[in-house]
Amino acid sequence: MKNSIAERIADFLSAYPPFTNLTFDELVLVAMDIRVITLDKNKVLFKIDDPLHDSFYVVASGVINLSIISDAEETLLNRCEAGDIMGLRPFFAKNNYMMTAKAREDSVIYAIPIATFRPFVANNTAVLDFLLQSFASTSRSSVDKNKSKLINDTVQYIDSQTEIQYFQTLDYNKKPLTVSPTAIVQQVAQLMTDNLSGCVIVQENNLPVGMVTDAEIRAKIATGRFSISASVNSIMALEVVTVPENLSLAEAQLFMLRHNVSYLCVTVDGSDNTPIKGIISQHDIIAAQSNNPGILVKEIKKAPNAEELKHLRDKLSDFIRISIDNKIPISHINNIAGEVNMAIIKRAGDLAILEIGSAPARFAWLSIGSQGRKEQLLLTDQDSFLVFEDVAADKYRDVKDYFLKLAKKVTATLETIGYPYCRFGHMASNLVWCKSLSDWYGQYDEWMTNPAAKPEDSYSIFFDFEIAFGDIQLEEALTENIFSNLSAKKNKKFFAFLGNEAIRKPPPLSFFKQFNLEEEGEHKELFDIKNRAIMPYVDAARVLTLSSHIKGVNNTFSRFKQLAINEPKYADIYSNCAEAFLMLLKFKTISGIKNGTNGQYIQIEELSKPDREKLKNCFPPLKDLEEIIKNKYQLTFFS
Repeated sequence: MKNSIAERIADFLSAYPPFTNLTFDELVLVAMDIRVITLDKNKVLFKIDDPLHDSFYVVASGVINLSIISDAEETLLNRCEAGDIMGLRPFFAKNNYMMTAKAREDSVIYAIPIATFRPFVANNTAVLDFLLQSFASTSRSSVDKNKSKLINDTVQYIDSQTEIQYFQTLDYNKKPLTVSPTAIVQQVAQLMTDNLSGCVIVQENNLPVGMVTDAEIRAKIATGRFSISASVNSIMALEVVTVPENLSLAEAQLFMLRHNVSYLCVTVDGSDNTPIKGIISQHDIIAAQSNNPGILVKEIKKAPNAEELKHLRDKLSDFIRISIDNKIPISHINNIAGEVNMAIIKRAGDLAILEIGSAPARFAWLSIGSQGRKEQLLLTDQDSFLVFEDVAADKYRDVKDYFLKLAKKVTATLETIGYPYCRFGHMASNLVWCKSLSDWYGQYDEWMTNPAAKPEDSYSIFFDFEIAFGDIQLEEALTENIFSNLSAKKNKKFFAFLGNEAIRKPPPLSFFKQFNLEEEGEHKELFDIKNRAIMPYVDAARVLTLSSHIKGVNNTFSRFKQLAINEPKYADIYSNCAEAFLMLLKFKTISGIKNGTNGQYIQIEELSKPDREKLKNCFPPLKDLEEIIKNKYQLTFFS
């Protein structure tokens, strides 16, 4: 006997992915277990921190709003309309819902049991691909009409203005418990208890042949089916799901979903014919989710003191290390680290204001240097300045005193977190770099008009500013003033000075193409990757974007990409520069992580021969860049 209701539901689902990848008969089977839910306007389907349901949902009619609570305010993430899927979290995680689903109008929802749909997911590559694409995505999909959206309830939105883009990475146990097939069950159970582990891998010659989990102990020993003195090969699960090293979080979750397991065995190449390298558990999955950058920023916003901020900055370091290990593109890591660093600086400012009281005038805290360019992956010097709005002359001293006091507290907090004080004093706590908007207008005018007045002072990093906290209108006003002056003056001397600064860095290679190493001091025989390789690219990108009047692009990689668009005849050179810069940044970061330093000095002998060649290949674009700068700013006779 036909089930007309199930067929109508199946017919509806067949118009939307991923259901388009199932046959009509399969859809009918799914539809037979579907529950139809009617939601009145403003009624909640699930909310943040609710335990996970046993179903996911498809909107049949009406509109469902998905939202989170950020800084005590409800932030709308997405609208789900007919055909849209939501509430997939039970497929991928064990922890509670991370968003709220509320009916915007009277709506009808189809609840599809996870247990019913799981076999179709596990056995259909197209459906798996659809889930993976959505789960790995970090932003809401823009979709064509009549195409379903799969709402990603793992993404953490920071606030209504910003969403951090990231690739989730996964750390796992690289020293798993292993036993031989002849081990006694009682001994294995004791080993698991002593190590607080829910699983052991059964191995022969370091190759996986089985697995014993708490589930096997409960089902086969506690029930009396097998004796506690039996050998472990009598109770072990023979199916061991093996995966390769450097697995992403999304891939690990889908392996668990496909095979309906709670543990994955990591081997050298992902097969059961290569040695065991580790084990991934569902706990590792949940831990990775709790440490994603979005949640990290939310924790930073609530941090009560510098010590907690230091702990959270250490988490960022872990994230960077894991991301590099998992071969995540350095440009993505850079973007994430930049956002987290800025969040830390802002929180340091919030804590200072809470302590000393509200500011007497509008102001902006501007990060400069690597922080301003969002290129600070390691804990390097803090660089900043502060601008406050113009005030009456009789109030100027008191207002400046407040902001100097504020700045000293912020820089002290940042130093506690791990960002060293700038050895050149380029910090907002320096009275020279804490002043009014009009004073800053005058300062930049002086730099642009008389660029070589104080050649011992390197002020170029002050053109790499990015607001960390405060009033963005002050940053915008300063930017407009700078570019207005550049346009009006057409200051050849200024660009020539910056151009000359860019090409006069010490060369990375000798005449014989050997690395130029430090000849004396504590860094003797080391390669200064910062001054010999990275800074020439940074300085060149800066002067080229300023002279091209490119606003709002401070990051060196992004500057070169924008220059490639603006100047097609040099597009290949600029693109090569962008890629070379990222490679250099990666070398510096890896060196810093390995040696616990800021990464500036590299031990060339520790690099493999291929890595040495990769490093050398980063230098040829500098020659092309030098020719462009010489020609643009007529530097042949400049001194």
